[in-house]
Amino acid sequence: MTDKILRGRLLTFHAEPQGPEDTDACTYIEDGALWIAGGRIRARGTYAEIAAAAPDLPVTDHRPHLMMAGFIDPHIHFPQVQVIASWGAQLLDWLNTYTFPEETRFADPDHSARMAGLFLDQLTAHGTTTAVAYCSVHATSAEALFAEAARRDMRIVAGKVMMDRNAPEGLRDTPQTGYDDSKALIDRWHGKGRALYAITPRFAITSSPQQLEMTGALVAEHPGCYLQTHLSENHDEIAFTESLYPAAPDYLGVYEHYGLLSPKALMGHCLHLSPREIGVMRETGARPVFCPTSNLFLGSGLFDEAGLRGAGLVNAIATDVGGGTSYSMLQTLAEGYKVLQLRGQRLHPLRAFHWITRGNAVALGLEDRIGTLEAGSEADIVVLDARATPTMALRMERAETLSEELFILQVMGDDRAVAQTYVAGVPRKSGTESMT
Repeated sequence: MTDKILRGRLLTFHAEPQGPEDTDACTYIEDGALWIAGGRIRARGTYAEIAAAAPDLPVTDHRPHLMMAGFIDPHIHFPQVQVIASWGAQLLDWLNTYTFPEETRFADPDHSARMAGLFLDQLTAHGTTTAVAYCSVHATSAEALFAEAARRDMRIVAGKVMMDRNAPEGLRDTPQTGYDDSKALIDRWHGKGRALYAITPRFAITSSPQQLEMTGALVAEHPGCYLQTHLSENHDEIAFTESLYPAAPDYLGVYEHYGLLSPKALMGHCLHLSPREIGVMRETGARPVFCPTSNLFLGSGLFDEAGLRGAGLVNAIATDVGGGTSYSMLQTLAEGYKVLQLRGQRLHPLRAFHWITRGNAVALGLEDRIGTLEAGSEADIVVLDARATPTMALRMERAETLSEELFILQVMGDDRAVAQTYVAGVPRKSGTESMT
């Protein structure tokens, strides 16, 4: 890869901001630069410093735009790209009416390959450079996604869904085939290039006790892998789970019994947790994942971010496409802000942008690789334009601080505000680049 310099206004975080003006938690450089080499950030500093250190390198000038670490989406469904914005139902009806029929199409390798390219195009168009994705029950879907991400040198965490009951024919595996297919995918992809594997029992409703026992075996055999599933999204879901597992103390107790909980366990939603469940999540380090656009769209509930954080949990935030209504982490922040307002909680802009960069990297245990603009980090970078639309530009005329600019991006931004997205130092969003 050819070395290059990216010039622009730089913002990166090295701690979680504790208040709206906690600038000690971040580094902001008005005329900054990144030296990119071999898919990584070799050096960061003022433009004068970097240009002096590497005077012969080509420069891509993104001024006056803001350069940050690429966004991280820790809960998204790859096979749901064509059911996003499907009208009218709550969780279980929505799954049965739209999602499950759509996912049967991913048995076809050609369909999976086409959708994988389009899915990753959508992510990078919206500034997302790392995603934690659910595939379908078919190994072909996971193979297609991993292969396309590898072709782009894009960091992906993914896994084939395991589900052996309460799903249509053609969308079920068995405890043994779920184990075997997952193990083969782990051997083929986990830790290869930028790929990481997530062992993926969809949720307790679609996995029998035998399958969850086999899932626990996979988790024990592959402690470096992630575990992703769903927890306490919807009251009917909780009641159905409790009827299927009457011996469990609660919904989380199902996963606890089979040894699935650890700091690598990503638990989507977590809207209706009991005090016991919160305590177990704190003890095991399992990560709740807040999915605001999905929670609002499906009418599932309001995430208690401050309550869970105050209990010692590390919360992530994600799109949850296709129950979620936008690939944009900016739109996710906008809806997250509104959800927390209804909770009497605040999401100030510095913490918001920390959350979708370094904060989600911390939740994944990957903050030494992604989520910041530190030297040595992978060169995943988003370039943001707070004047991308006439409405935003008009509002920006009155913005006086960095936090005000960030809040405009947080509330009004979408893919139009993403001027460019770099994945391992390579621009992945179509558009013109000016060179100096």
